[in-house]
Amino acid sequence: MNFKTRAITGVLATSLAAALLSGCAGGTPAGQSAPVAKIQLSIPDPLTSSVGVTAQHFADQVKKTSNGSVQVTVVPNGTSFSGDQNAAVTRLQGGSLDGLILSTSVYASVVPEMNGISIPYLFSDTKEEAKFLAGEPGKVLKDKLAAKDTVALAFLTRTGREITNSVRPIEQPSDLKGLKIRVPGNTLWTDFFGKLGASPTTMAFSEVFTGLQTGTIDGQENPIEVPWTNKFSEVQKYVSMTNHINDAWVLALSSKKWDSLTEDQKKALTAASEETATFKTGYDEEQSKKQLDELAAKGMKANELSASGLAEFKATSQSLYPEFSKLIGKEFFDQAIAFTGKK
Repeated sequence: MNFKTRAITGVLATSLAAALLSGCAGGTPAGQSAPVAKIQLSIPDPLTSSVGVTAQHFADQVKKTSNGSVQVTVVPNGTSFSGDQNAAVTRLQGGSLDGLILSTSVYASVVPEMNGISIPYLFSDTKEEAKFLAGEPGKVLKDKLAAKDTVALAFLTRTGREITNSVRPIEQPSDLKGLKIRVPGNTLWTDFFGKLGASPTTMAFSEVFTGLQTGTIDGQENPIEVPWTNKFSEVQKYVSMTNHINDAWVLALSSKKWDSLTEDQKKALTAASEETATFKTGYDEEQSKKQLDELAAKGMKANELSASGLAEFKATSQSLYPEFSKLIGKEFFDQAIAFTGKK
């Protein structure tokens, strides 16, 4: 081998070594794709619930939009956070949970503006709520969450909350007088139900069925799918279609998990989340009618509010606007009221 040949061989060897070192240092070697990003998405309810079906729909959409580069696994029943929803929010912020779908009423403990979604009788229906969440108010809430190391991919609507109990139908606020109604541990709920004349009682949701069964509480309030999923027809006689409060779900990732993703993966997740938000609004509208029929078939008596009864509920809410404004923050409260045209 002459000098010139040895020199060329040396250059090629050096170039090959540099390429190999580059690959070991974090680059993706030619011919190999980037590693699949794996996300565990925790939810508080069973896979058969509305949020369970929606979470799996999201996982399927992500597989399509990412061409398989992101894999979402749904972890149901609150098992990844031992059923403690407040702890789940903290763990998501800290990055020990990858992703989470949880109610906005729980996030209100760290972002008070979240309660703006739940001003009683703020929305006429879930379609109006969807516009609110997809509009400027929703953007403000996403920014507030981002400051808490939480990347809100999308807000998912829920149908209006209804009241179930075993004492009497609820047709006007006076029918609630003295009834122990389980509510979330959120001041907006306790203020509202206290003003209506009920005895608002906070209780972990895992204890609600037993509480209803033993008479520790008389009733509870939730979207219709909750008494359906949890078989409350076995321990409740009446379901009153009060539609008093809407809340929503936050579909979120921890900032830690989000920052570990490529730009293409982020775009895929965002696209999938937007499609999933549209899916859930339609799915819930269809399912809630079937679920109400099934509850009635199992012996629950359903009633709608009269026009005068509804007016009384709305008047009670409006009388609490000064308190709600302080709880939520005046700026966002005013924005919410202006957006929906409520006074």
